[in-house]
Amino acid sequence: MTTQLQQSSSENTDFLTVMIPADLGGARLDQAAARLFSDYSRERLKEWIQQGHLLVDGKVLRPKDRIVGGEYLTLQVVLEVETEAQAQEMPLNILYEDDHILVLDKPAGLVVHPGAGNPDGTLLNALLHHCPDLKNIPRAGLVHRIDKDTSGLLVVAKTLPAQTYLVAELSEKNVYREYEAVVQGLLVSGGTIDAPIARHPHERVKMAVLNGGKPAVTHYRVIKRYRSHTHVRVELETGRTHQIRVHFAHKGYPLLGDPVYAGRPRLPKGASPELVSALQQFPRQALHARRLSLVHPDTGEQMSFESPLPQDLIDLLACLNQDVKTS
Repeated sequence: MTTQLQQSSSENTDFLTVMIPADLGGARLDQAAARLFSDYSRERLKEWIQQGHLLVDGKVLRPKDRIVGGEYLTLQVVLEVETEAQAQEMPLNILYEDDHILVLDKPAGLVVHPGAGNPDGTLLNALLHHCPDLKNIPRAGLVHRIDKDTSGLLVVAKTLPAQTYLVAELSEKNVYREYEAVVQGLLVSGGTIDAPIARHPHERVKMAVLNGGKPAVTHYRVIKRYRSHTHVRVELETGRTHQIRVHFAHKGYPLLGDPVYAGRPRLPKGASPELVSALQQFPRQALHARRLSLVHPDTGEQMSFESPLPQDLIDLLACLNQDVKTS
């Protein structure tokens, strides 16, 4: 049986009505709602049921109550303020934007979310200024993140349905994310790092490879080897906190410039003063989110984006190239 939604709007509130098909007879209300209103997460639908915003034939039921089939569900889509963060005018390098998503290129040094030590001046604050309606979307539509000192691409959901879709796509590993990095040491060839990651047991600002951690898989290929460093292309299969940084440090090839996981920079024998300065003074982990591919949540179009390497990484690679030529 084909299920058809009817939609009406009043004062910026959407009302959706649908008849429960016979094949959902006997299902829990929250399970049926998740199937029929798939633009919204099951958790949010459960909240709306409990708050009386999702009715069954005009009646308030509990999420666990069973439905028969043939009843009418009426959903009042209630958007509430999800963040207390303040909007702040800041420059954003937006590569693409429509009514559903935006894709931006984040510079190194910009924190993504407010937190301890960074109450404002973050990407989230800038997004709220650019698009005030993002206050009604959890985390202002940020469905994934990159570290403060990592540069590159991020996608932002501008609606709840787009957010639900993108979170599911990330969970199902359907969003392609490719990075470029410079690691210390000489990698012989590409490979895969499959090692679980969890919070470090003693240093709370760090993550670590630990038994019992969340599954984490990183694929990498060698772009170029230098005398004591390797330029690599990295593909994320999962998206754990600090995943690339932790995995390469665990393997013995920490990212150049990483203040948390790398330790002192490794200098090739007989390095020129220029290279020594470049390696010792590189101000951040040498990591850039280079490519992002996804299926658009509304049109179904396959979309791909690319961010050129920032100037600090271009200059670093130039120094490493020059060292190879003159050694």
